[in-house]
Amino acid sequence: MSHRPAPGPPKSRRAPTRITVPSRSDAFLRKFTEVIGGPLGRHSSPGRISPGFFTIERVLVLLTVIAALLAVASKNACRLNGWGGTNSYAWACYSDWSALFNARGFAENAFAPFAAGAQFEYPVLMSVVSSLSAAVIPHGEFNRVLAFYDLNFLLVIALWILVVIATSRTAGRRPWDAAMVAVAPGIILAVSINWDMWAVAFLALAMLAWSREKTFLAGVLIGLGTAMKVFPLLFFGAVIVLAIRSGRYKPLWVSLSGAALSWLAVNLPLAIVNFDAWKHFFTFTEDRSAGLSSFWHIWNVTAGVIPAMATLDASMINALAFGLFAASCAGIAYLGLRAPVAPRLSQLVFLIVASFILFNKVYSPQFVLWLIPLAALAWPKWKAFLVWQLFEVLHFWAIWMYLYATNADIKASNTFPTSFYVFAVLGHMIATGYLMYKVSQSMFDTELDPVRRVGQVDPQAGAFAGASDKFVLRTTHGA
Repeated sequence: MSHRPAPGPPKSRRAPTRITVPSRSDAFLRKFTEVIGGPLGRHSSPGRISPGFFTIERVLVLLTVIAALLAVASKNACRLNGWGGTNSYAWACYSDWSALFNARGFAENAFAPFAAGAQFEYPVLMSVVSSLSAAVIPHGEFNRVLAFYDLNFLLVIALWILVVIATSRTAGRRPWDAAMVAVAPGIILAVSINWDMWAVAFLALAMLAWSREKTFLAGVLIGLGTAMKVFPLLFFGAVIVLAIRSGRYKPLWVSLSGAALSWLAVNLPLAIVNFDAWKHFFTFTEDRSAGLSSFWHIWNVTAGVIPAMATLDASMINALAFGLFAASCAGIAYLGLRAPVAPRLSQLVFLIVASFILFNKVYSPQFVLWLIPLAALAWPKWKAFLVWQLFEVLHFWAIWMYLYATNADIKASNTFPTSFYVFAVLGHMIATGYLMYKVSQSMFDTELDPVRRVGQVDPQAGAFAGASDKFVLRTTHGA
């Protein structure tokens, strides 16, 4: 008679995962909890004791809704008075949605980006989203621009909630880190400028899929995100580094194939039907000069008042921007392969996307949305996060004051000087660079890493989880 091993405890009786609480783990945040009774006591057990209705995700959604209402209020001046003239600069409520509705022909033809002679400067999937949004707006005697704006605002707020939930689930034992995404001042101010939140959502969902070892799905989501904005493609830079360290290349090829298939699925139809409209995004990106708030723009602005400095044309900026970004990627790869333990996926993705932002020839104010969910996963420390956001808010106001001063009929003494704009851009770059430094430092000293300190190796590791190193750079033998 054979003896069967005793069955394990039922799934419902297994001990739940212990959750890290910011009021305990974050020294900076702990100081601000006294008004609500102080940090959780030692007898409380988050993750083991039922919170009732107010689960973590429901609280995070509530925080996001409150932040979204603040976002609505911050733009209400333009909603009430219109975006004409310099209103959108004076009240810092500019939006591409309102600007492009008439300028790109959506008012007459909802599918203008796909028409003959179209010149819509965004990737294909963003053309689809904008066209479908315009198609929903009926013709009639009402403010169709406002309706187009409000519809897209509602959509990105829904995406914002989705990104918060995805980030919370991707964070492993630190779901509360997604509160950074829920209440980020940068998102409150910039979420309604453009359709960037769509690409942010695709990347956030791809990170979640990857963490659950759904490699092909993660690639599909990255491909769709790249069809919205280019930056989600940078995800693969991190995957390449981890593949080299672990010797596991199958996850790379599987995810790349998923990305290629989804990207081609949405790009090929337009490329076949209207190749000129399809390639306009690429030619526009190559030919455009330095964009506002980029390092290259403040270089040219400064060169305009300092005779010894030469201004940079589009071709020179292209070469410099690409060269510096390539060099930074090589540096990040070196750090990733030199670190004593395999870096966390989110650390590498954050560093790569941040480098792209710093050296790109365009830095639109909404680009901060790209980094916030990644920062919450890569360096979830509230003090550093809020200081960084303070500089991003400063930059947000500086760009609109700069545009107001250069476009409005106003005395120079009644607005901020151009130097304020230049220093605000430099401030945002330095603050972003500081976060990059802290993330890089934590890759080499794991005791500094807030995620590893709570007993997690890498919640986003996915197919690389548990892999031993096959290739690590060492400066000395046996180091």
